[in-house]
Amino acid sequence: MKNKHNFIGRNLYDLDDYSADEIIAILEATSVMKEINERDYKKLPTLRGKTVCTLFMENSTRTRMSFELAVNRLSADLVSFQASISALSKGESLQDTICTLNAMGIDLYIIRHRFPGSPQLVHKYSEKPVMNAGDGRHAHPTQALLDIFSIWERLGTLKDLKITIVGDIAHSRVVRSNLIGMKKLGANVTVCGPKTLVPGFLPEIYGCKVEHDLETALKDADVIMGLRMQLERQNEGLLPSLDEYTKQYVLSKRTIQFAKKDALIMHPGPMNRGIEIMPEIADSQQSLVLAQVANGVAVRMALLFLFLGGK
Repeated sequence: MKNKHNFIGRNLYDLDDYSADEIIAILEATSVMKEINERDYKKLPTLRGKTVCTLFMENSTRTRMSFELAVNRLSADLVSFQASISALSKGESLQDTICTLNAMGIDLYIIRHRFPGSPQLVHKYSEKPVMNAGDGRHAHPTQALLDIFSIWERLGTLKDLKITIVGDIAHSRVVRSNLIGMKKLGANVTVCGPKTLVPGFLPEIYGCKVEHDLETALKDADVIMGLRMQLERQNEGLLPSLDEYTKQYVLSKRTIQFAKKDALIMHPGPMNRGIEIMPEIADSQQSLVLAQVANGVAVRMALLFLFLGGK
């Protein structure tokens, strides 16, 4: 698989470091990897001899498992680091941990951490390529890439599409990365939610539109993405109650009728069914929720292939 862009040795902190052409190149590589996966699930010898370390300091199901599947399918060696049973739990610093792992011959790191900027620190200490699997509320670029790929694969482009993202915008690392990537590919993005959960500065920084009325936000939308309502936010006084949120912002048969008839339904997961999205919408023919999960493996295979110089 040839690619005119050179990704070897680069880091993936977020999509602001990548041009529209580079994002398209990643999508094209993802399409090839998905075709390979669907044809047969045998391992490829592409990254044999490479060693990838996953550093997950926060809980994860979809992201961690899809990264580890991607590593295995490309025949790289996987070092799965668990903070709870490591020397970190005994007081060892992140710097010493990375230096120790580096001495073992790691070629690329994948990190999820509650603190923004953690991927940059890993690169500083290791001088090896790093992929951000989610850093605090800051960014989640591989989730954004699989979201974008899911739309691109189905509709052929993002240019001039109306994409509406609904939910807890303020605390979502997925939204920031999606806003960057979707805008670079020419989409018109609207974010919607309660005023307490939608920062007012978003239009100025990301060029998106802000709406607080769901029906207005969904009008003529080509794609609708729901976000997990983070239940812990109730304790911060940002919502009167989950029932009140659901009355105004749930994606249901009634509310999605304001979008285009064939609008795609998305959700990065995990879902709170009956709170931000009703089951009949999550499981409908319009839903891409399970396709997003499947595409996560192909996207991460493509990234590993491109960043480690697969053959």
